[in-house]
Amino acid sequence: MRLWHEKLISSLPRQQLLGLHRECCALRGLFWGRKHKVVEYVFRYNPGYLVAYHTKVMKEMQKRGYRVDETWFNPLYRGKRCNPYQDPDLIITVKACPVYSEHDDAYLQECLDNLARKGIEIQVRP
Repeated sequence: MRLWHEKLISSLPRQQLLGLHRECCALRGLFWGRKHKVVEYVFRYNPGYLVAYHTKVMKEMQKRGYRVDETWFNPLYRGKRCNPYQDPDLIITVKACPVYSEHDDAYLQECLDNLARKGIEIQVRP
């Protein structure tokens, strides 16, 4: 599991973008709180941060013409196999950019190196 640096979302190839969406869905649902060293930082934040990040991913998908299940835009939704959050106040609204402070320049380079090992070269847009 990996949440690609936010600056890369608009440049990710189809496979990585759709994989990112699946990972966000899993993290919002049954995988919330499960240990995984690459994405463990996500669990130190309010779930609203993941919703904000995931929304950026889904908007990029829509921009490319991919169909997105609209129910994922509901911040309380956690998937078909997981009960939704019951308290709307639990999900805070996040407008930070980047959403996660861990998505710094070092993490951006780590993501670019990871993609390069897969044969994917991306130019970062300012």
